[in-house]
Amino acid sequence: MGRSRRTIPEELLLLALDPATGTTAQPQSLDLGLAGAQLVELALAGRIAPDGDRIAVVMPRPTGDPTLDSALELLRRRGSPVRAVHWIGGPRLGLRQTYLSHLERCGMVHAVEGQMCGVLPTTRYQATETAISREIKARLDTAIRTGVPPDPRTAALAALAHAVGLGKHLYPGNEGRSSRSRLRDLIRHDPMGGLVAHAVMDVQNGAAAQPRRTPAAGSGHGPARQPAGRGASNASGVPVPSRHGHGSMARAGAR
Repeated sequence: MGRSRRTIPEELLLLALDPATGTTAQPQSLDLGLAGAQLVELALAGRIAPDGDRIAVVMPRPTGDPTLDSALELLRRRGSPVRAVHWIGGPRLGLRQTYLSHLERCGMVHAVEGQMCGVLPTTRYQATETAISREIKARLDTAIRTGVPPDPRTAALAALAHAVGLGKHLYPGNEGRSSRSRLRDLIRHDPMGGLVAHAVMDVQNGAAAQPRRTPAAGSGHGPARQPAGRGASNASGVPVPSRHGHGSMARAGAR
């Protein structure tokens, strides 16, 4: 896979970044969404495919993206298809921070060091290329406004944005209610994105232990109001910890 375009995990994270505070919206569910976004990206690259409510590796050849390839290798080692909810609900081991650091290296965000309560070191991230974030949001706006079926990448991004609860961040207030509803409806336009988005919501609802029947197209399954945060790497909704001690690309492990 070339690096000529942004991956869905990168775009989801850029959508979640608050330009005013430098923090990410819905941090707990966002961790789950990033794990799901990796699955969608691997599917679009032809490396995995859905098998009912499970994910099967169909081509183990690396993509060239270290974070995606780490996930792909872990899926391959399972030897048999893994349920999407079990993968997404597994320990994320700093996946959000991994992508923030990656975006910083790519020049899409810059880190602002600070302190919480004058003691605890923190790092906030501000978008450097705000035009990129606007372009990503504009794709969702167009799909919502026109009703024309979006391309698979945009449909999957919309499904994940809804699943992790970004609707109120992207389309706030009463005036954004219809847009939030249409964002939810876009979930039906990409089968893999829909499967993963429903898995993300199931993990938040604590349903990962129960087998799931395939949802009907256009289902209005919404995100939990109080995410369980299962597998989340950080329970705080504001400044992420200081970047000191970051390792190489974090592993996206599955149970």
